[in-house]
Amino acid sequence: MLHVRQVSKIYEGKVAYRALTDIDLTIDDGDFVGIMGPSGSGKTTLLNLIATIDEPTTGEILFDGKTTNKLNKNELAIFRRRELGFVFQDFNLLHTLTVEENIVLPLTLDGNKVSVMKHKVKTIAEKLGITEIMKKRIYEISGGQAQRAAIARAMIHSPKLLLADEPTGNLDSKSARDVMELLERINREQKATMMLVTHDAVAASYCNRVVFIKDGRFYTEIHRGDNRQTFFQKIIDTLSLLGGYHNDVSTIRIP
Repeated sequence: MLHVRQVSKIYEGKVAYRALTDIDLTIDDGDFVGIMGPSGSGKTTLLNLIATIDEPTTGEILFDGKTTNKLNKNELAIFRRRELGFVFQDFNLLHTLTVEENIVLPLTLDGNKVSVMKHKVKTIAEKLGITEIMKKRIYEISGGQAQRAAIARAMIHSPKLLLADEPTGNLDSKSARDVMELLERINREQKATMMLVTHDAVAASYCNRVVFIKDGRFYTEIHRGDNRQTFFQKIIDTLSLLGGYHNDVSTIRIP
Protein backbone atom coordinates (compact mmCIF):
# COMPACT_ATOMS: atom_id res chain seq x y z
CA MET A 1 0.00 0.00 0.00
CA LEU A 2 2.76 2.46 0.97
CA HIS A 3 6.27 2.24 -0.45
CA VAL A 4 9.03 4.64 0.59
CA ARG A 5 11.88 4.10 -1.85
CA GLN A 6 15.41 5.39 -1.30
CA VAL A 7 14.08 8.61 0.20
CA SER A 8 16.48 11.32 1.36
CA LYS A 9 15.68 14.77 2.71
CA ILE A 10 18.11 17.69 2.77
CA TYR A 11 17.11 21.04 4.22
CA GLU A 12 18.92 23.88 2.45
CA GLY A 13 20.30 26.84 4.35
CA LYS A 14 23.62 28.48 5.17
CA VAL A 15 24.62 24.99 6.21
CA ALA A 16 22.69 22.20 4.49
CA TYR A 17 21.21 19.65 6.90
CA ARG A 18 20.61 16.05 5.84
CA ALA A 19 17.61 14.80 7.83
CA LEU A 20 17.10 11.43 6.09
CA THR A 21 19.32 9.24 3.93
CA ASP A 22 18.16 6.45 1.60
CA ILE A 23 15.15 5.33 3.65
CA ASP A 24 13.22 2.28 2.43
CA LEU A 25 9.93 1.38 4.12
CA THR A 26 6.91 -0.67 3.09
CA ILE A 27 3.59 -0.60 4.94
CA ASP A 28 1.01 -3.18 3.90
CA ASP A 29 -2.78 -2.98 4.29
CA GLY A 30 -3.74 -3.61 7.93
CA ASP A 31 -0.21 -3.09 9.25
CA PHE A 32 0.51 -1.18 12.50
CA VAL A 33 4.06 0.19 12.31
CA GLY A 34 5.94 2.12 14.98
CA ILE A 35 8.79 4.50 14.10
CA MET A 36 11.34 5.13 16.84
CA GLY A 37 14.73 6.79 17.21
CA PRO A 38 16.56 9.38 19.33
CA SER A 39 15.56 13.04 19.16
CA GLY A 40 16.70 14.47 15.83
CA SER A 41 16.88 11.04 14.17
CA GLY A 42 14.41 11.95 11.43
CA LYS A 43 11.18 10.35 12.72
CA THR A 44 8.99 13.43 12.27
CA THR A 45 10.64 14.26 8.93
CA LEU A 46 9.66 10.80 7.66
CA LEU A 47 6.09 11.26 8.94
CA ASN A 48 5.85 14.68 7.22
CA LEU A 49 7.07 13.23 3.93
CA ILE A 50 4.53 10.39 4.04
CA ALA A 51 1.82 12.91 5.03
CA THR A 52 2.80 15.03 1.97
CA ILE A 53 3.40 18.00 4.28
CA ASP A 54 6.95 17.98 2.92
CA GLU A 55 8.63 16.59 -0.23
CA PRO A 56 11.62 14.25 -0.46
CA THR A 57 14.84 15.68 -1.94
CA THR A 58 15.50 12.36 -3.70
CA GLY A 59 13.63 9.07 -3.92
CA GLU A 60 9.90 8.56 -4.13
CA ILE A 61 6.87 7.73 -1.99
CA LEU A 62 4.19 5.58 -3.59
CA PHE A 63 0.69 5.29 -2.16
CA ASP A 64 -1.45 2.66 -3.89
CA GLY A 65 0.89 2.97 -6.86
CA LYS A 66 0.70 6.77 -7.11
CA THR A 67 3.82 8.88 -6.55
CA THR A 68 2.60 11.40 -3.98
CA ASN A 69 5.31 13.99 -4.64
CA LYS A 70 4.07 14.28 -8.24
CA LEU A 71 0.51 15.27 -7.27
CA ASN A 72 -0.50 18.88 -7.91
CA LYS A 73 -1.80 21.20 -5.17
CA ASN A 74 -5.46 20.30 -5.67
CA GLU A 75 -4.76 16.56 -5.91
CA LEU A 76 -2.66 16.77 -2.74
CA ALA A 77 -5.45 18.47 -0.79
CA ILE A 78 -7.94 15.77 -1.85
CA PHE A 79 -5.40 13.01 -1.12
CA ARG A 80 -4.77 14.28 2.43
CA ARG A 81 -8.46 14.77 3.14
CA ARG A 82 -9.68 11.41 1.83
CA GLU A 83 -6.80 8.94 2.13
CA LEU A 84 -5.06 10.03 5.34
CA GLY A 85 -6.07 10.45 8.97
CA PHE A 86 -3.97 12.39 11.49
CA VAL A 87 -3.63 12.13 15.27
CA PHE A 88 -1.33 14.61 17.03
CA GLN A 89 0.25 14.96 20.45
CA ASP A 90 -1.67 18.19 21.17
CA PHE A 91 -4.99 16.84 19.76
CA ASN A 92 -5.45 19.79 17.30
CA LEU A 93 -9.14 20.07 18.17
CA LEU A 94 -11.01 23.37 17.73
CA HIS A 95 -12.07 24.73 21.13
CA THR A 96 -14.94 26.76 19.66
CA LEU A 97 -16.66 23.57 18.46
CA THR A 98 -18.28 20.71 20.36
CA VAL A 99 -16.69 17.25 20.32
CA GLU A 100 -19.27 16.13 17.75
CA GLU A 101 -18.60 19.14 15.49
CA ASN A 102 -14.85 18.45 15.67
CA ILE A 103 -15.30 14.80 14.73
CA VAL A 104 -17.48 15.48 11.66
CA LEU A 105 -15.16 18.21 10.35
CA PRO A 106 -13.53 16.01 7.65
CA LEU A 107 -17.00 15.02 6.38
CA THR A 108 -18.16 18.66 6.42
CA LEU A 109 -15.15 19.70 4.33
CA ASP A 110 -15.92 16.89 1.88
CA GLY A 111 -19.55 18.00 1.49
CA ASN A 112 -21.24 14.93 3.02
CA LYS A 113 -25.00 15.00 3.67
CA VAL A 114 -26.08 15.82 7.22
CA SER A 115 -27.90 12.48 7.57
CA VAL A 116 -24.73 10.59 6.57
CA MET A 117 -22.63 12.61 9.01
CA LYS A 118 -25.05 12.02 11.90
CA HIS A 119 -25.05 8.27 11.28
CA LYS A 120 -21.25 8.04 10.99
CA VAL A 121 -20.54 10.17 14.06
CA LYS A 122 -23.04 8.19 16.17
CA THR A 123 -21.46 4.90 15.08
CA ILE A 124 -17.87 5.94 15.74
CA ALA A 125 -18.72 7.60 19.08
CA GLU A 126 -20.25 4.32 20.27
CA LYS A 127 -17.24 2.31 19.12
CA LEU A 128 -14.81 4.66 20.87
CA GLY A 129 -16.87 5.04 24.05
CA ILE A 130 -17.33 8.83 23.87
CA THR A 131 -21.09 9.13 23.27
CA GLU A 132 -21.64 10.96 26.57
CA ILE A 133 -19.24 13.82 25.71
CA MET A 134 -20.42 14.60 22.17
CA LYS A 135 -22.16 17.88 23.10
CA LYS A 136 -19.31 19.12 25.31
CA ARG A 137 -16.68 21.68 24.35
CA ILE A 138 -13.02 20.64 24.27
CA TYR A 139 -12.15 22.55 27.47
CA GLU A 140 -14.80 20.51 29.33
CA ILE A 141 -13.21 17.10 28.69
CA SER A 142 -10.06 15.30 29.85
CA GLY A 143 -6.89 14.78 27.80
CA GLY A 144 -7.73 11.11 27.30
CA GLN A 145 -11.21 11.98 26.07
CA ALA A 146 -9.79 14.67 23.78
CA GLN A 147 -7.41 12.16 22.20
CA ARG A 148 -10.27 9.69 21.69
CA ALA A 149 -12.20 12.50 19.97
CA ALA A 150 -9.14 13.23 17.82
CA ILE A 151 -8.93 9.54 16.84
CA ALA A 152 -12.64 9.57 15.98
CA ARG A 153 -12.09 12.62 13.75
CA ALA A 154 -9.10 10.93 12.10
CA MET A 155 -11.04 7.71 11.42
CA ILE A 156 -14.56 8.94 10.55
CA HIS A 157 -13.88 9.09 6.80
CA SER A 158 -12.27 5.61 6.84
CA PRO A 159 -8.80 6.72 5.69
CA LYS A 160 -6.47 4.20 4.10
CA LEU A 161 -3.65 5.24 6.44
CA LEU A 162 -3.75 6.70 9.96
CA LEU A 163 -0.64 8.71 10.91
CA ALA A 164 -0.13 9.29 14.64
CA ASP A 165 2.60 11.65 15.88
CA GLU A 166 3.36 11.10 19.60
CA PRO A 167 -0.37 10.51 20.36
CA THR A 168 0.35 9.71 24.03
CA GLY A 169 2.83 12.55 24.60
CA ASN A 170 0.43 14.76 26.58
CA LEU A 171 -1.36 12.00 28.47
CA ASP A 172 -0.93 10.38 31.88
CA SER A 173 0.03 6.69 31.88
CA LYS A 174 -3.54 5.36 32.24
CA SER A 175 -4.94 7.61 29.47
CA ALA A 176 -1.95 6.71 27.27
CA ARG A 177 -2.61 3.00 27.78
CA ASP A 178 -6.33 3.49 27.02
CA VAL A 179 -5.50 5.36 23.79
CA MET A 180 -3.02 2.72 22.63
CA GLU A 181 -5.45 -0.10 23.44
CA LEU A 182 -8.04 1.77 21.39
CA LEU A 183 -5.69 2.15 18.40
CA GLU A 184 -4.70 -1.52 18.67
CA ARG A 185 -8.39 -2.53 18.69
CA ILE A 186 -9.19 -0.35 15.66
CA ASN A 187 -6.24 -1.88 13.83
CA ARG A 188 -7.28 -5.42 14.73
CA GLU A 189 -11.05 -5.15 14.23
CA GLN A 190 -11.23 -2.74 11.29
CA LYS A 191 -7.92 -3.78 9.68
CA ALA A 192 -7.01 -0.08 9.72
CA THR A 193 -3.47 0.64 8.53
CA MET A 194 -1.48 2.76 10.99
CA MET A 195 1.92 4.38 11.40
CA LEU A 196 2.91 5.65 14.84
CA VAL A 197 5.86 7.95 15.55
CA THR A 198 6.77 7.77 19.23
CA HIS A 199 9.59 7.90 21.76
CA ASP A 200 7.48 5.88 24.23
CA ALA A 201 8.43 2.19 24.40
CA VAL A 202 5.12 1.25 26.03
CA ALA A 203 3.15 2.90 23.19
CA ALA A 204 5.38 1.25 20.58
CA SER A 205 4.77 -2.19 22.13
CA TYR A 206 1.17 -2.05 20.84
CA CYS A 207 2.41 -1.99 17.21
CA ASN A 208 2.95 -5.07 15.04
CA ARG A 209 6.51 -4.02 14.28
CA VAL A 210 8.84 -1.16 15.08
CA VAL A 211 11.31 0.45 12.68
CA PHE A 212 14.25 2.25 14.29
CA ILE A 213 16.01 5.23 12.71
CA LYS A 214 19.35 6.68 13.78
CA ASP A 215 20.97 9.80 12.33
CA GLY A 216 18.47 9.78 9.47
CA ARG A 217 19.24 6.22 8.42
CA PHE A 218 17.47 2.89 8.87
CA TYR A 219 18.93 1.16 11.92
CA THR A 220 16.92 -2.03 12.48
CA GLU A 221 13.40 -3.45 12.66
CA ILE A 222 11.78 -5.79 15.18
CA HIS A 223 8.47 -7.67 15.10
CA ARG A 224 6.01 -8.19 17.92
CA GLY A 225 4.98 -11.85 17.80
CA ASP A 226 2.50 -13.09 20.40
CA ASN A 227 3.91 -11.65 23.63
CA ARG A 228 3.73 -7.89 24.16
CA GLN A 229 5.85 -8.03 27.32
CA THR A 230 8.69 -9.70 25.39
CA PHE A 231 8.29 -7.21 22.55
CA PHE A 232 8.42 -4.30 25.00
CA GLN A 233 11.70 -5.64 26.42
CA LYS A 234 13.12 -6.01 22.89
CA ILE A 235 12.21 -2.36 22.22
CA ILE A 236 13.96 -1.24 25.43
CA ASP A 237 17.04 -3.31 24.54
CA THR A 238 17.18 -1.87 21.02
CA LEU A 239 16.81 1.69 22.32
CA SER A 240 19.71 1.15 24.72
CA LEU A 241 21.85 -0.02 21.79
CA LEU A 242 20.78 3.00 19.75
CA GLY A 243 22.19 5.41 22.31
CA GLY A 244 21.19 9.05 22.73
CA TYR A 245 17.99 7.91 24.34
CA HIS A 246 18.65 8.32 28.06
CA ASN A 247 16.55 11.50 28.25
CA ASP A 248 13.92 10.34 25.80
CA VAL A 249 12.58 7.12 27.23
CA SER A 250 11.56 5.78 30.58
CA THR A 251 12.81 2.37 31.67
CA ILE A 252 9.51 1.41 33.30
CA ARG A 253 8.28 -2.12 32.79
CA ILE A 254 5.02 -2.73 31.05
CA PRO A 255 2.00 -3.25 33.33
